[in-house]
Amino acid sequence: MQSKSHIYELLTSAGVRPNKRFGQHFLIDLNLMRLLIDTADIQKDDIVLEVGCGTGSLTEAIIEKAGFCVAVDVDPILADIARVQLSGKSNVEIITADVLENKFTINPVVIEALNRARLSHNGRFLLVGNLPYAAATPLMLNLITGPVVVDEMFVTVQKEVAERMLAHPGSKDYGILSILLSATGDIKHIRTLKPSVFWPQPQVDSAMISFKRNAEKINQIKNIGIFGAVASGLLQHRRKMLKSCCKLMKLELVKIENWPEIFDRCGIDSTLRPDQLDPQQFVAIANSCSEAK
Repeated sequence: MQSKSHIYELLTSAGVRPNKRFGQHFLIDLNLMRLLIDTADIQKDDIVLEVGCGTGSLTEAIIEKAGFCVAVDVDPILADIARVQLSGKSNVEIITADVLENKFTINPVVIEALNRARLSHNGRFLLVGNLPYAAATPLMLNLITGPVVVDEMFVTVQKEVAERMLAHPGSKDYGILSILLSATGDIKHIRTLKPSVFWPQPQVDSAMISFKRNAEKINQIKNIGIFGAVASGLLQHRRKMLKSCCKLMKLELVKIENWPEIFDRCGIDSTLRPDQLDPQQFVAIANSCSEAK
């Protein structure tokens, strides 16, 4: 792992400084990096996706334990630095790309790399890293709903994202991210991180969060695609009553006409607002929609 002075020297040698456009804030507290790695409990057959690998500081610690690591960074200069730092290591592939092809799709290049790693490693698939702010939410949503599905996540994110991940029904931060995470797994707050543990320092606190997929919860969801569509569709009109929201549904849900029956079957008051429903109630609605389809 690399100290602040080491990262500074690497960037200076390359003639660059942290790029504000890419939201680059390097985690420089080595104890916190060790905490992240130790909490992930990475095993020798696990495949790890690291997004925003930077100069390869955390990547170095990951590949000491993992079967294989796919490390991604959108900045070609940093990705090249990481390649030099990790040259000679056979269990890492560094990809210069945006991890997302668009808001709803992971970059096919990243998916192909993960699929290649899966051919020779059959452990868990983990997301581990200091996530770039812009990519954090859409990346995690994609890794929950698939087609590439994560087993566990151990990440640092800005406090705002962490609050959305951990939010409860009725709160202002409650939304599609907290619903999908809670309905499919178990999420925990590990540590709050002050700006001083990053370089350059961000203007907000961050948090270290873990998520572990829960098979028992997953088995209760009949169709993860419909579940995501129902949750996002209803929450687009979070201040309206459910009986009004259902008239505004789109895509595959637009043909469903028996919404009053669905709400009755689920024992849900249709005068409630979507943000008052807990994740299991969203699951119940989605399952009834699956049957209706």
